[in-house]
Amino acid sequence: MISLPTRPISSVLAIFNPRLLVLAIFTSALLLAACSEPKSSNSEGIDTQSMGDLLGNKSEGFTPVLPGRSMTFPADHLAHEGFRQEWWYLTANLKTEQGKPLGLQWTQFRIALSPPKNGSEANDDNRGWATEQLYMAHSAVTTETSHLASERWSRAHPQLAGVDSYPLTVKLDNWQWQSQGADLFPASLTVSDNKFAYRLTLSSHSPYQLQGEKGFSIKSLDGSVASYYYSQPFIEVEGWVTPKKNSKGEGDSERQKVSGKAWLDREWSSQFLNRSQQGWDWFSLRLDDGSALMLFQLRGEQNFYSGRRMFANGSGHNIESGMIQMTAIDWHRIGDNHYPVSWKIAIPSEQIEITTHSLNPNANMPLSVSYWEGPIKIQGSHGGEGYMELTGY
Repeated sequence: MISLPTRPISSVLAIFNPRLLVLAIFTSALLLAACSEPKSSNSEGIDTQSMGDLLGNKSEGFTPVLPGRSMTFPADHLAHEGFRQEWWYLTANLKTEQGKPLGLQWTQFRIALSPPKNGSEANDDNRGWATEQLYMAHSAVTTETSHLASERWSRAHPQLAGVDSYPLTVKLDNWQWQSQGADLFPASLTVSDNKFAYRLTLSSHSPYQLQGEKGFSIKSLDGSVASYYYSQPFIEVEGWVTPKKNSKGEGDSERQKVSGKAWLDREWSSQFLNRSQQGWDWFSLRLDDGSALMLFQLRGEQNFYSGRRMFANGSGHNIESGMIQMTAIDWHRIGDNHYPVSWKIAIPSEQIEITTHSLNPNANMPLSVSYWEGPIKIQGSHGGEGYMELTGY
């Protein structure tokens, strides 16, 4: 197996496609036009850009996202190479045998470096060395006292990175989601890195939840930007995690048994934001009444809100954007970034009024694009736990 070390985006691109000058990505997607220039650097000296610059490019030549498309499983678990970018994204709220909370994130991104040839869904050479498909994976382990994050890159290739249909496998080197059949579940997720290692067993018996209108998720007030988006909020997890010590000697090198709940998101599009949008605040919340709540706001000249309340039997309903009230109540500075790590959320139509607090406010992801991603606790009209993602700060 061959894996790529983490390195500045420009040097990674030189390996895959010298025609492009800059490729920058977010956990949750990314592709820059060839003329894009870096605007700033994060605390580790890696070029960063705003989310609008990263995801707001025109999508000519790629498959458009249009309403009325029907989700088809298990086919839609696989890669959609005619679209510019997509991700498979798991977050988990776990506990050790000693009852200590632990958060885990794994995301595999696919990025198309050019549109499909001859209007086909996929480029003819995607399974060889001349592929236009690039894969990247992010992973993190978060406790109350430590946050360890890592990143890997690879071109698409049967022995390096990609998605296989049976058994369903999503892989980048030895970071692998492997199902027992064609469906996403039951499955195992294995990640091994010099910062941490884990192996999880994942199971779910709930129907998939289609976000937005039957999987068509609008991302702007004028409806010009959208994605295809479905979730599985009800996942049972068992396994082990070894969060190795970081450079400061923090963390625990002992293997720990863990169990808890996880949430999977699948999303693909050819344009996730428009140029006026700065980034997003996204929440996956499991409430103590057994329901799950997906919420996000896209920040721009006018913020755009979206939400859905979901239940394990497969039922659910969208929440009117005018009913979603989100207010940051506590901020935390990490290097040059200032993140809103605690929020007040009110949804009168759902009789929800809660506050969220991060398990570890230092859960910054100092990778190719710097963002915040970590487990949160919920208090107020409902208790619970979940995950929060903050981009564009």
